[in-house]
Amino acid sequence: MTKRIANQPREIADCVSAYLQEGDLDGITTMFHPDCQIFFPPDQPPSTGIAGARAAFEGFMELKPRIQSDVFSEVIIGDIALVRANWSVIAPDGNVIAEGQSTEVAKKLENGGWGYLIDCPNGPPNLS
Repeated sequence: MTKRIANQPREIADCVSAYLQEGDLDGITTMFHPDCQIFFPPDQPPSTGIAGARAAFEGFMELKPRIQSDVFSEVIIGDIALVRANWSVIAPDGNVIAEGQSTEVAKKLENGGWGYLIDCPNGPPNLS
C-alpha cells in the first residue's frame, strides 16, 4: 500500500479519502495523532487514540466511499493547526452518504506530516 503524508493540515482528509478508497484501514490510522479524540457520532463519548480512529472508520471499509473535503479555514501556529471544512462522504455510485461541517485540530506527527488531534466532523460538541 502507498504511504501518504499530509504536508499541510488541509491535505489530511484527502489522504484519509485515498486510504478509504483503497480499503487501507492501517493507512487511515496514520492520519491521526496517537492521542487523538474523535467526536463522532456527536451524541456519544469521543473515540480515542489510534484504536478509536480504527473503530470510527471500520464501518466504511467495505463500501470504500470517497471523502470530498472543501477546507475553508486553516490556521497554523507552529505544530498545531485549526481546520474547518465542508465535507461529504460519497458512495462509489455517487450518492452522498453523509455530509457536514467539521472543525478539527491537527498536529505535526513524528513522520513530519500532519494528523488529526481533535476530529469533530459535525463541529465541536456542546457543553453538557
